[in-house]
Amino acid sequence: MLIDTNNLVSISEANQNFSKIARMVDETGSVVILKNNVPKYIVLNFDQADKENYLNDSELLGISDELMKKNKQAYEVLAK
Repeated sequence: MLIDTNNLVSISEANQNFSKIARMVDETGSVVILKNNVPKYIVLNFDQADKENYLNDSELLGISDELMKKNKQAYEVLAK
């Protein structure tokens, strides 16, 4: 997921002015809420949530295998 830096909001601002967050979501599709300056929560338009891509276990394992094969040499060095 790409994060637009204009859609980052502190948790205290979200708590104090949730209607602003809702408007931002209506305009941009999502807002990332920061807790201690770290992305912690995502607020999405409900219709957008169905469109998000989620990986099933076999897809995730396939990606993991590809990364391990691609970076085998680095893993071997780190394992020493």
